[in-house]
Amino acid sequence: MTDRTVPNLPSRDFENTVAFYGGFGFEPAFRDDGWLVLRRGDLQLEFFLFPDLVPEESSFMCSVRVDDVDDLYRQIKEAGVVEKSIGMPRLHPVRLQSWGQRAGFLVDPEGTQLHLIENVV
Repeated sequence: MTDRTVPNLPSRDFENTVAFYGGFGFEPAFRDDGWLVLRRGDLQLEFFLFPDLVPEESSFMCSVRVDDVDDLYRQIKEAGVVEKSIGMPRLHPVRLQSWGQRAGFLVDPEGTQLHLIENVV
């Protein structure tokens, strides 16, 4: 098995998390009363139950690095997540960032920011 790391993110309600991320290809791989694992190809996100989370006060974040960031971004947008600067969920367009890579941003319904970063070839 290859060594890896997997983000652990909050979820106020697993049903809502499955529905939101399922809209752009993540599928449940494991679930119990306090833990949820979603997969999309080689990507994996793990969620812990946090019913008292206040999304507007959340500082959770992670990076999602993919070969085709434009395709992932398109799928998220087609799932109904809109580009806007406030509110949740929301998208920020893929652009060349100051650190030299192309990236966009997704803020999910829990206030978690996912950096959608294009892999460097």
